[in-house]
Formats: sequence, structure tokens, C-alpha cells
Amino acid sequence: MPDSSPRDILVLAAHPDLARSNATRAMLGVLRASPAADRVELRDLYRLYPDFHIHVEAEQRALAAARLVVMLHPIYWYSMPALQKLWLDDVLRLGWAYGPGGTALRGKDFWLVTSTGGGMESYAPGGHNHHRMDEFLLPYEQSVKTCGMRYLPPQVLHAAHRASDAEIHAHARLFGERLASYPAWSASLDAPVAGDEQEVALDERPPLFSSLDAGDAE
Repeated sequence: MPDSSPRDILVLAAHPDLARSNATRAMLGVLRASPAADRVELRDLYRLYPDFHIHVEAEQRALAAARLVVMLHPIYWYSMPALQKLWLDDVLRLGWAYGPGGTALRGKDFWLVTSTGGGMESYAPGGHNHHRMDEFLLPYEQSVKTCGMRYLPPQVLHAAHRASDAEIHAHARLFGERLASYPAWSASLDAPVAGDEQEVALDERPPLFSSLDAGDAE
């Protein structure tokens, strides 16, 4: 694939209450003003799908055009917000994203940009959450690997609701800089490579169907 092309970065933003957000709203502001804005297709999932009825074909077209896929959302109950999870279930279909014939995402980069309510010290064996942050993010990494994508190291803002304006601005600025310099910045990181998509037996998947309290969100 070429080093860059129009709209080769897809940002999937998913915040159920963006008006009350500190971190995610700041990230979107930086994105819209970034030199990379003309390379980015921004899909605000809660704005696009307030009824939770996802246009699967439109989402798959956006994914197919992207070289870098970014998920931008807060951590909710140690996972992703509900609409982002539904998007994952509906859009990344067997035979398209993974499994027999599912090669549409192979070789693309994936980057999670997120925020938590808990501080960094709480994500440790002796902390409030009892586990490291990377352990909670294993479902993201394995999903990416199953689709044959490259999992880039996540960018995480801890204790977002207590963060100062300067800390949030620094987090957002780094986000904008990395988008603008992609793929150069990603080549310098020690990111695990997913390799080819993993074969998933048909009987290991549930049947396909279509279709807030945030415990640790910001």
C-alpha cells in the first residue's frame, strides 16, 4: 500500500455523552484542527446511530479504505461503550473480517486511544482494579490479531476526570501529532505484529443478528 492516500485514517469515536466529556471532546477538537484532518474519516458512532441500527455496508466501506483504524472512546466497565461493541459485533463479520475468506482488514494498523476514570496506580496487582491496563485490553488485541491487523501500543489518559487542562491538552496534542505523522511514528514503536488472520471454525461463532452507567469512564 502507498505511504498515504486521501482518507487513509479512520477514526471511530464512541462517547455516549460527549457534551460531558473532557478528554474525548478535546481529542475531537484537535482532530478537526489537525493538518491530518484531510486524511481522516471521522465516524461519530453515537451521532450516526442514535437508534443503534448500524449501516454495516457503510462501515465496511470506510474500513476497507483505511490504512489506520483508530478507536477513540473512554473505558466503560473495563471495556468499550455499548455502541462500539455492537459495531464490532455487526461490522466485523465472519468471512469478511476474519475466518475463511475474511481478509478485508489484513495488514491494516489498529490504534486504541482511550481514557479511564481510575489513575495509573489503580491498574496494578495491588491497586483498586487488581490488574494491569494491558490485561484489560487483551480482548482488543486478540480481536485485532484475529483480523490479521497490527496492534499499535494504545494511548491512555488515566484519571481523566481529575486531569488538568494542561494534561488533557498534552494528551490531545500527542494524538494530533501522531495522526499527522502516520505512518512514520508507528514504525518507531515496538508494536507486536498480528500476522495472518487466525482461522475460526464456523461452529465457534454465535449466529449473526442485527440489532449507563459508566463504571470507569471519562
